[in-house]
Amino acid sequence: MFRSGNPTISEKLFQQSDRAVPAGEQMTISGTVNKIGILFLLLLIGASISWYMPSPLFMWGGAIGGFIVAIVTVFKKEWSPITAPLYAGLEGLFLGAISMVYASAYDGIIFNAVALTLGIFAAMLITYRSGLIEVTHKFRMGIVAATGGVVLVYFASIILGFFGINLSLVTGTGMWGIGFSLLVIVIAALNLVLDFDLIDRGAEAGAPKYFEWYTAFGLIITLVWLYIEILRLLGKLQRR
Repeated sequence: MFRSGNPTISEKLFQQSDRAVPAGEQMTISGTVNKIGILFLLLLIGASISWYMPSPLFMWGGAIGGFIVAIVTVFKKEWSPITAPLYAGLEGLFLGAISMVYASAYDGIIFNAVALTLGIFAAMLITYRSGLIEVTHKFRMGIVAATGGVVLVYFASIILGFFGINLSLVTGTGMWGIGFSLLVIVIAALNLVLDFDLIDRGAEAGAPKYFEWYTAFGLIITLVWLYIEILRLLGKLQRR
């Protein structure tokens, strides 16, 4: 049974119809790795553009455009060979712009955030490949529930913000605020394990070739989430 905390990927995506996918048109691990590399490169290109040419247009255009493209990709996954690269580029524009905002406020924060993100990614991949974490049904359900809880907290924070109420659990620099950020980073990191597992299972199930782009897209979403959460945590620590 396929399940992931990442909302863009679920077990239903790999359920095959009565007609088998031809061998040459099936998803593979190596093909997915290549797609992840392409999307990551596009993300870096977009980030470099908005980093060296900072503009509110890049920040909001990338954020809103990336969100719209992500929603389209979720509902039209067969379009992912086109929409996934577009999402990566747009999200890169947003990340470059938001990174510049943090860099202007806190010295050295971007290098630390990037290093921690890549380090966590590598650690979770090694952990997954070594079998130290067993991806069971209960494990998947637990991460799904935890991810949903984080989404609800952030949603409540946004709603309360409209009424001038600051949810210190999300924005505060005290013990609870720092603890919440650490918890969210752990949940994001564990979502990477679910994504790795789902990619393996998708390849084993012989999912259609375009799922290489779709699952790569899902993994990039998790990486972006992890990076932003690390930025938020480092920013809180430097404001203490």
